[in-house]
Amino acid sequence: MNLLPPVAGVGSEPVSVLIVDDVPQNLVAMEALLRRDGLRILCASSGNEALELLLEHDVALALLDVQMPEMDGFTLAELMRGSQRSRHVPIIFLTASPQDPVRSFKGYETGAVDFLYKPIEAQVILGKMGVFIELHQQKRLLKERNEALERALTLNETMVAVLTHDLRTPLSAILLCADKLALDIPSDASAQQTLRHLESSTLRMARMVEQLLDFSRIRSGGLRLERVPCNAATVVAAVVQEVEQGHAGATIEVRAEGDMDLHGDVDRLAQVASNLIGNALAHGGGGVVQVEVDGQEPAEVALRVRNRGQIGESLLPRLFEPFKASFHASKGLGLGLYIADQFVRAHGGTLHARNDAQDVVFEARLPRRG
Repeated sequence: MNLLPPVAGVGSEPVSVLIVDDVPQNLVAMEALLRRDGLRILCASSGNEALELLLEHDVALALLDVQMPEMDGFTLAELMRGSQRSRHVPIIFLTASPQDPVRSFKGYETGAVDFLYKPIEAQVILGKMGVFIELHQQKRLLKERNEALERALTLNETMVAVLTHDLRTPLSAILLCADKLALDIPSDASAQQTLRHLESSTLRMARMVEQLLDFSRIRSGGLRLERVPCNAATVVAAVVQEVEQGHAGATIEVRAEGDMDLHGDVDRLAQVASNLIGNALAHGGGGVVQVEVDGQEPAEVALRVRNRGQIGESLLPRLFEPFKASFHASKGLGLGLYIADQFVRAHGGTLHARNDAQDVVFEARLPRRG
């Protein structure tokens, strides 16, 4: 009587168990003992036949007879462990020889999870087989769920990339229309104020769209750098000038010292500086933001941005994670520091943050040649 319930297959694929024995009667008896719904019994009368079956099927458990001509069970187990496809298949050795510690040690050394002696108790082998089948099913289910999750994530990232790319066109049209209206009605102060709000909101949305595009490129491995000889101080100065135009009343102090030359992607480096300075302005409480470009080291250039404030100790380890902050319409998507960190990494550098007395300091170290 079969003591095991039917196997609850994952999907429509049955679970496979391999039996290897050179005695046909043993194969028939073992197959009859193990047969049940949802279980595929694979029978092999030699080691070579077993290896062929292992190439074709995903096996949950292999039951190997030790004494076989040409290729014994130990040799077969060693070959299984040497193959990427079958190295993780659990092996139970079956033998009619009397118990021998040396022989048992050799079996475990070749990868066995158990060693059973004939005649074998039906309840024992069925119980052990049930455990390995359940583990195999859980492993298969986990793999299927991971694959489904990967497909969903890929689809989501593709959709984000497509949507953000297509959003740039209508945003550009809104900005052009706002500029035209500002020229058409220069004497209407109320309308001019409304148009300034419209332009500011549209520019903020455009920045969010660019961040989402960068996020999608980073996640999909599509980020490419165009490295050229450049001057770090010149890049930072251009960024500071642009930021000051968009932040009336902001005080940004810039200091550059040493050799500023390096090879890098000018646009990406500018975005790193822009994100760090913008973050300092947003969280510095209206105080002075200090920007230092340090080229005194022969192998790297350092960019430090300092502002008044403190970062919570619990947040410091998660500071460069994407979407880490609670979403607020006026604060953006929480991607700026993540993108800055990824761009610095792409250059072969590092980006760190620390609390220094009453200040927060972000420091990017960029190799001159990444």
